[in-house]
Amino acid sequence: MRIAYVINSVEGGGAASPVPAVVGVMRDHGADVRVFGLTLRDGRALPAMHAAGLTVDVRQGGERDHVAALRWLDRAVVDWQPSLIWTSLTRATLLGQIVGLRRAVPVVSWQHAAYLKPANRILLRAAQSQSALWIGDSHSISALTAERLHVPANRIATWPLFAADVAAPQAPPWQPGEPLRLGTLGRLHSVKGHDILVMALARMRAQGFVPPVPFTVDIAGEGSGRAETEAALAAARIDNVRLVGFTDQPRTFLAGLHLYLQPSRSEGLCIAAHEAMQAGLPTIVSAVGELPYSVVEGTTGLIVPPGDPDALAGAIRRLLLRPDRLAAMGTAARTRVLARFGATAFAAAGADVMRRLPVAFANDRDAGRHRSPGQVPIDRSA
Repeated sequence: MRIAYVINSVEGGGAASPVPAVVGVMRDHGADVRVFGLTLRDGRALPAMHAAGLTVDVRQGGERDHVAALRWLDRAVVDWQPSLIWTSLTRATLLGQIVGLRRAVPVVSWQHAAYLKPANRILLRAAQSQSALWIGDSHSISALTAERLHVPANRIATWPLFAADVAAPQAPPWQPGEPLRLGTLGRLHSVKGHDILVMALARMRAQGFVPPVPFTVDIAGEGSGRAETEAALAAARIDNVRLVGFTDQPRTFLAGLHLYLQPSRSEGLCIAAHEAMQAGLPTIVSAVGELPYSVVEGTTGLIVPPGDPDALAGAIRRLLLRPDRLAAMGTAARTRVLARFGATAFAAAGADVMRRLPVAFANDRDAGRHRSPGQVPIDRSA
């Protein structure tokens, strides 16, 4: 089987980061895989893909030139002749569905996001029948896919997009006499809630909270929200927060913390928070996506409502007052994430998805035999 894996971009982090691990499972099941990126963005996912031996074709275009992107993808499919188109995120999915319909190639589509723009939700719901199988990157996203896209259960699979690594570096426990190091990892975008974190820290200061141990907060990541975050920190006169920029060593960054923060407004699985747990860190997370199912309140971390700076401030205060508890909570977090998302579980979930691929459709080029109700035959010479 030849799989054309179509992604929106090769931006660092996000949905592109698990691609090497996913392709590894596909290859284990005998698939020949080629990755097609619709746009470059920052290109920071490319080194990991190349290191994994992936062949990656990236279009030299933007994020809104959809017609040009469609033509590029159509030519790529004609040239490479895949037996399956595998798409990730809305743009890649909608364009992949059009090309799949045009070229009689079945489509399988990831869903990653807990939030969809209203227009995207309408479009995906209208086109949901064009994907033979939908894959949620977590159980919560699979449930949302059924609910909002009206995809029947027999066309939904779940493949949690995190393979916990027992060999990942662990964060040394906090020692009395050293400052507490807090941090968060992710692109600088409003969905990640960095403004909520700034407001929470500002309110802690305004309320006269004095922690028993000095603390710092490092925000690792880049994105369109950098200037806004810098302005918010300056306006609040917060001087213990650093914007450290993009890191190509996220595990090293996490292993240097004592407490991880994920104040997102929306998430799917949220790989960064799970990597933090893998590093043995307690976490404070928003109750979005898979996070409230992964974090055990009071045992591995704390859960707060999304978009609530007062609740976030209270959770941070609670753990800053008891730094001696952090190491035990981090150990519990690591134990939980290794049990739920270990390599064996990742491979087993992937194997289940591979077994459900529309291989009969993929290996038979008679479009008429497999045409959906109402589907019009395509003139391939066009």
